[in-house]
Amino acid sequence: MTGSAPSALRPEHPVARPLAQLVAEFGLESRGDLDGVEVTGVALSSAAVEPGDLYVGVPGRNAHGARFAAAAAESGAVAVLTDEEGAAIAADSGLPVIVTQDARAALGAVAAWIYRTDENAATLFGVTGTNGKTSVVYLLNAILGQLGVVSGLSSTAERRIGSTAISSKLTTPEASELHALLARMREEAVRAVAIEVSAQALTRHRVDGIVFDVVGFTNLSHDHLDDYAAMDDYFAAKLELFQPDRARRGVVTVDSDWGRTLVERSRIPVTTLSSSAGGDAEWTMTVVDESVDHTEFVLEGPDGRHLQTRVPLLGWYMAANAALAIVMLVESGYDLGAIAQALDRDGGIDAFIPGRAERISGETGPVVFIDYGHSPDAFLSTLGALRKVTDGKIVMVFGADGDRDTTKRTDMGAIAARGSDAVVITDFHPRYEDPAAIRAALLEGARHAVPDLELYEVPDPRAAFRKALSLAGEGDVVLYAGPGHEDYQEVAGERIPYSAREDARLALREAGWL
Repeated sequence: MTGSAPSALRPEHPVARPLAQLVAEFGLESRGDLDGVEVTGVALSSAAVEPGDLYVGVPGRNAHGARFAAAAAESGAVAVLTDEEGAAIAADSGLPVIVTQDARAALGAVAAWIYRTDENAATLFGVTGTNGKTSVVYLLNAILGQLGVVSGLSSTAERRIGSTAISSKLTTPEASELHALLARMREEAVRAVAIEVSAQALTRHRVDGIVFDVVGFTNLSHDHLDDYAAMDDYFAAKLELFQPDRARRGVVTVDSDWGRTLVERSRIPVTTLSSSAGGDAEWTMTVVDESVDHTEFVLEGPDGRHLQTRVPLLGWYMAANAALAIVMLVESGYDLGAIAQALDRDGGIDAFIPGRAERISGETGPVVFIDYGHSPDAFLSTLGALRKVTDGKIVMVFGADGDRDTTKRTDMGAIAARGSDAVVITDFHPRYEDPAAIRAALLEGARHAVPDLELYEVPDPRAAFRKALSLAGEGDVVLYAGPGHEDYQEVAGERIPYSAREDARLALREAGWL
């Protein structure tokens, strides 16, 4: 989209529903006159309210959302949904107040009712896991397009309906936004939707009110232990997607103990997929050719079913993501032969995934990749894939999130050191943390793992990338890990404009490589 893009995609022709009917059907308590009040949308933020909205006030980190009920009324809200504490706060807003025990927990079902989500005829795909969720969502969307299916997606990078897209603020949007997006997709005659589902989305009710046709699991590795006390808790959050009230069928990658445990504990029918030969998975993916520009693989399944194709992406893990997308499509009813025919016609999967092992460089000079990976396992996979296809040296530049899981930082530094020939450590999103302290943890991990490593500390990411580029030449690889598709750097509560992708292109031009 060009110009001023909306913050969310909503239906262009919403259908009003009587608020009194909502109260009656959900058995809610109401205060104030509901006679003749009709609702056409839902908003969790007063800044996002549009005329006809039900404003939902929930407790926040710094204030209760009900404090902004008057502002919501000024923007056109017709009522407030909140808890008992919020009802007292919103009493002077002039709006009718609907009271529930937990407004956030009620939001999904209420938004589904207002936007009539159950009338959506599209096939719904949900993807969870630590790494690969975004890639699987884009690969699903790409293959559906090659099959001639009108599709949409919701990912960490963007929400997309055909050529219409907006940037994402959360991996999975709040339930109010997600149900509005599905309603807009229904207007656009979308027939299939791929949605990235984070652990936090399940814990915080963002996908409530949705039953997916097929859900997929990629993997589980060290991440988000700032939100979850231990890996078992993190896994338990993911497991919630494999329950009958969340999904009808599942596809699980079983290359790890976590995947195998998920199969055992799933309460919906699941199909298994593995990238390791000789296992007992129903589907097996085998890589047959790799380069910096593509990965070719064979997918074999029950009853002799077979497909060979390629993705225009680096690494076995991208082939594994593509295999998961294909098996999810088969489980939803698409014919494997029809998929194979479409991919053969187009020379493979025609996919672009912003900021995921995205090649920025041209035909000469070092090969430069920008990647969103910011966990130890993501570093391990990407560096391993690069080493297989690189005769020259690998130079890696990266930082780590501030105010996020601190326990993974030394591992990130160590894995980067073992997999690279030179490492440049820089600032990523320090947020409210001391950036020097974040860098120190990464440096400690790198030095401990490889004491004689060629290692540099360059706080400014622009200078850091240029330092990395100066260490590389023809036939070498520069991997800039962390920022991916993002177009900002978050420092002390401020989002400072910065696109690693654009800055890398500029640096390559400055060096005469583009």
